[in-house]
Amino acid sequence: MSLNPFDLHYTLMAKHAQHVVMIHFPIALLITGGAFDFFGQWTKRRALVEAAYFNFLAAAISTVPTLATGILAWRFALEGQKMKGLLLEHMILAWTSSLFIWVIWLTHFRARNKSLPPPNYRLWIELVAVAVIALTGHLGGFLSGVNGPG
Repeated sequence: MSLNPFDLHYTLMAKHAQHVVMIHFPIALLITGGAFDFFGQWTKRRALVEAAYFNFLAAAISTVPTLATGILAWRFALEGQKMKGLLLEHMILAWTSSLFIWVIWLTHFRARNKSLPPPNYRLWIELVAVAVIALTGHLGGFLSGVNGPG
């Protein structure tokens, strides 16, 4: 084990380091996109809704490597232990969060292609998605030992 923060081999080959880094992208992009979308709807500023669209697009794309590194972390850091309890709940919520993000982006994409404003119900979907992704991260914190024994 290396204690040098600039040791590239250790950084890239740590058992679950990539997942711990990757999870922040879809979380931050979803929350930021939701904030842009909410304020865009509230102020009727199309530019904010456009910013939300691109945040949701980046969030959706970032779910792919995030889920992949999560599977690798389960396989290598947790030695592929049986999915049960917190691990199973975290995995189900992670896939659910990813699905929510893709649905939100698709809703915006379809409206954008038809040159229509996105439907108002999307804000509720975004709010639920933020709650689900927050719960997912909370459980992941317990699995990693950040929020308690892991």
